[in-house]
Amino acid sequence: LKPGGKFVMATWCQRDDKEVAFDAKDERDLKFLYEEWTHPYFISKEKYGEIIDATTLMNPVNIEDWNEPTIASWRHSNWVGVYDPRGFIFKPTKYLKCLRDGYCLERMHRAFDRGLMEYGMFAATKKIGASDASEE
Repeated sequence: LKPGGKFVMATWCQRDDKEVAFDAKDERDLKFLYEEWTHPYFISKEKYGEIIDATTLMNPVNIEDWNEPTIASWRHSNWVGVYDPRGFIFKPTKYLKCLRDGYCLERMHRAFDRGLMEYGMFAATKKIGASDASEE
Protein backbone atom coordinates (compact mmCIF):
# COMPACT_ATOMS: atom_id res chain seq x y z
CA LEU A 1 0.00 0.00 0.00
CA LYS A 2 1.47 3.33 -1.03
CA PRO A 3 1.68 6.20 1.45
CA GLY A 4 -1.66 8.01 1.45
CA GLY A 5 -3.36 4.83 0.18
CA LYS A 6 -6.66 3.70 1.69
CA PHE A 7 -6.89 0.42 3.61
CA VAL A 8 -10.41 -1.01 3.97
CA MET A 9 -11.29 -4.35 5.52
CA ALA A 10 -14.54 -6.08 6.46
CA THR A 11 -14.63 -9.20 8.59
CA TRP A 12 -16.66 -11.14 11.10
CA CYS A 13 -15.71 -10.36 14.67
CA GLN A 14 -16.73 -11.58 18.09
CA ARG A 15 -17.81 -8.96 20.59
CA ASP A 16 -15.13 -7.62 22.90
CA ASP A 17 -15.14 -9.76 26.05
CA LYS A 18 -12.92 -7.49 28.16
CA GLU A 19 -15.84 -5.89 30.03
CA VAL A 20 -18.35 -8.74 29.92
CA ALA A 21 -16.82 -12.21 29.77
CA PHE A 22 -18.32 -14.85 27.53
CA ASP A 23 -20.80 -17.08 29.34
CA ALA A 24 -21.22 -20.81 28.69
CA LYS A 25 -23.74 -20.22 25.87
CA ASP A 26 -21.39 -17.75 24.18
CA GLU A 27 -18.50 -20.22 24.39
CA ARG A 28 -20.69 -23.05 23.07
CA ASP A 29 -21.97 -20.94 20.18
CA LEU A 30 -18.49 -19.77 19.19
CA LYS A 31 -17.20 -23.34 19.35
CA PHE A 32 -20.01 -24.46 17.05
CA LEU A 33 -19.23 -21.73 14.51
CA TYR A 34 -15.49 -22.49 14.57
CA GLU A 35 -15.96 -26.20 14.14
CA GLU A 36 -18.87 -26.37 11.72
CA TRP A 37 -17.36 -24.02 9.15
CA THR A 38 -13.72 -24.57 10.19
CA HIS A 39 -13.19 -20.88 10.92
CA PRO A 40 -10.08 -19.49 12.51
CA TYR A 41 -10.82 -17.94 15.87
CA PHE A 42 -12.65 -14.63 15.69
CA ILE A 43 -11.29 -11.59 17.46
CA SER A 44 -13.02 -8.35 18.41
CA LYS A 45 -13.21 -5.18 16.35
CA GLU A 46 -11.22 -3.51 19.09
CA LYS A 47 -8.42 -6.10 18.84
CA TYR A 48 -8.24 -5.61 15.06
CA GLY A 49 -7.93 -1.87 15.69
CA GLU A 50 -5.07 -2.49 18.11
CA ILE A 51 -3.30 -4.70 15.57
CA ILE A 52 -3.66 -2.12 12.79
CA ASP A 53 -2.48 0.68 15.08
CA ALA A 54 0.49 -1.42 16.24
CA THR A 55 1.92 -1.41 12.71
CA THR A 56 2.57 2.34 13.19
CA LEU A 57 2.17 2.62 9.41
CA MET A 58 -1.43 3.78 9.43
CA ASN A 59 -3.23 6.91 10.51
CA PRO A 60 -5.87 6.23 13.17
CA VAL A 61 -8.22 3.49 12.02
CA ASN A 62 -11.95 4.12 11.76
CA ILE A 63 -13.85 1.13 13.18
CA GLU A 64 -17.56 0.50 12.70
CA ASP A 65 -19.97 -2.36 13.37
CA TRP A 66 -22.00 -2.99 10.24
CA ASN A 67 -24.14 -5.62 11.93
CA GLU A 68 -27.42 -3.77 11.46
CA PRO A 69 -27.12 -3.14 7.71
CA THR A 70 -25.89 -6.69 6.98
CA ILE A 71 -27.87 -8.94 9.36
CA ALA A 72 -30.71 -9.56 6.91
CA SER A 73 -28.26 -11.32 4.58
CA TRP A 74 -28.06 -14.37 6.86
CA ARG A 75 -31.71 -15.31 6.56
CA HIS A 76 -31.80 -14.14 2.94
CA SER A 77 -29.17 -16.77 2.17
CA ASN A 78 -31.52 -19.46 3.47
CA TRP A 79 -34.52 -18.08 1.57
CA VAL A 80 -32.59 -18.09 -1.71
CA GLY A 81 -32.61 -21.89 -1.51
CA VAL A 82 -36.36 -21.91 -0.83
CA TYR A 83 -37.18 -19.57 -3.72
CA ASP A 84 -34.92 -21.41 -6.15
CA PRO A 85 -34.43 -24.99 -4.91
CA ARG A 86 -32.88 -26.34 -8.13
CA GLY A 87 -29.42 -26.56 -6.57
CA PHE A 88 -30.90 -28.68 -3.78
CA ILE A 89 -33.31 -30.80 -5.82
CA PHE A 90 -30.92 -31.78 -8.59
CA LYS A 91 -27.97 -32.61 -6.34
CA PRO A 92 -29.14 -35.34 -3.95
CA THR A 93 -25.59 -35.91 -2.74
CA LYS A 94 -25.66 -32.35 -1.35
CA TYR A 95 -28.89 -32.69 0.71
CA LEU A 96 -27.14 -33.11 4.04
CA LYS A 97 -24.67 -30.31 3.28
CA CYS A 98 -27.51 -27.93 2.31
CA LEU A 99 -29.40 -28.69 5.51
CA ARG A 100 -26.27 -28.24 7.64
CA ASP A 101 -25.39 -24.97 5.90
CA GLY A 102 -28.94 -23.68 6.39
CA TYR A 103 -28.76 -24.53 10.09
CA CYS A 104 -25.33 -22.87 10.37
CA LEU A 105 -26.57 -19.72 8.64
CA GLU A 106 -29.38 -19.52 11.18
CA ARG A 107 -26.97 -20.03 14.08
CA MET A 108 -24.72 -17.28 12.69
CA HIS A 109 -27.73 -14.97 12.29
CA ARG A 110 -28.68 -15.54 15.92
CA ALA A 111 -25.12 -14.88 17.09
CA PHE A 112 -25.15 -11.55 15.25
CA ASP A 113 -28.67 -10.76 16.42
CA ARG A 114 -27.81 -11.14 20.10
CA GLY A 115 -24.52 -9.26 19.84
CA LEU A 116 -22.12 -12.18 20.19
CA MET A 117 -20.85 -11.55 16.66
CA GLU A 118 -20.26 -8.22 14.96
CA TYR A 119 -19.48 -7.26 11.38
CA GLY A 120 -16.36 -5.14 11.63
CA MET A 121 -15.56 -2.49 9.03
CA PHE A 122 -12.13 -0.88 9.19
CA ALA A 123 -10.73 2.02 7.20
CA ALA A 124 -7.44 3.87 7.50
CA THR A 125 -4.96 5.65 5.28
CA LYS A 126 -1.29 4.84 5.21
CA LYS A 127 0.83 7.59 6.70
CA ILE A 128 2.71 9.78 4.27
CA GLY A 129 6.37 8.90 4.54
CA ALA A 130 5.59 5.50 6.05
CA SER A 131 7.46 2.58 4.59
CA ASP A 132 7.73 -1.06 5.43
CA ALA A 133 10.09 -3.88 4.55
CA SER A 134 8.15 -4.80 1.40
CA GLU A 135 8.84 -1.36 -0.12
CA GLU A 136 12.57 -1.29 0.60
